[in-house]
Amino acid sequence: MPERRKPPVSRAELNECRRCPLWRNATQGVPGAGASHARIMLVGEQPGSQEDLQGSPFVGPAGHLLDDALEQAGLDRDKLFMTNAVKHFKFELRGKRRLHKSPGQLEIEACHLWLERELKQVDPRIIVALGATAARAVLGRKSVTLGTMMDTPVEHEGRLVVATYHPSFALRQRSDDARAAAFDRIVRSLRAAARLARGES
Repeated sequence: MPERRKPPVSRAELNECRRCPLWRNATQGVPGAGASHARIMLVGEQPGSQEDLQGSPFVGPAGHLLDDALEQAGLDRDKLFMTNAVKHFKFELRGKRRLHKSPGQLEIEACHLWLERELKQVDPRIIVALGATAARAVLGRKSVTLGTMMDTPVEHEGRLVVATYHPSFALRQRSDDARAAAFDRIVRSLRAAARLARGES
């Protein structure tokens, strides 16, 4: 079993965080979770509705799709560390539904110290940025073009960053072909991350 120890960031700390207004409407903060010294860290955008309710990352529909992609890529979720760039769920109410809203730059920057702490303690060799928001947060840039990053890992502060679609992007595709193509792209990126973690090119 991968080593487990006290997580880098606790839910209690996130629930006390007032660095941005997102805490007001969220159920709770959602810290990262996984292996203490994972070689690969997956960084998403923010918790979704199910993550907000359950308090764990990647447990909703996008998380289930990600589990399928990890399995196809030959990666064991228990040996990874999973987190989000922003730790509280940003949404708007439409009737009784809570619809996802992308976090803004100020919210990404306000949450960056939590991501930095996770990176420092876990110390992964490879970071997989799931979506442009995650890539911006990891690289500390205000804009990132995901398409230019998906085929070439970027070296950043001694680590390699692999960027790909967020699994929710695949879920949003209207046609089966588009959904399958996005899923395949995620799997290929995860396989590339696995090769890099093993020291292969």
